Amino acid sequence: MTPDVVIEIGQSALRTTLFVAGPMLVAGMVVGLVISIVQAATQVNEMTMSFVPKIVAVFVVLVLSLPWTISQLTAFTRNMFERIAGM
Repeated sequence: MTPDVVIEIGQSALRTTLFVAGPMLVAGMVVGLVISIVQAATQVNEMTMSFVPKIVAVFVVLVLSLPWTISQLTAFTRNMFERIAGM
């Protein structure tokens, strides 16, 4: 196994991780930003007001993107097993 192959596998793993986690992280960030703007405008600074909507948004995005996420992870795993079999 050459260093180039190891780097390529690492890059593929990081790319898959970003693709799978990205939608949920972006949803949490957008909801957090909107809640922060509302809190700044109304001067209501309560932690649960920002925490609960973020959890709900991440959960909704997780449920909606679950089929795509599973296909991405399955493709990555299949690719890794094919590489192992090819060695």
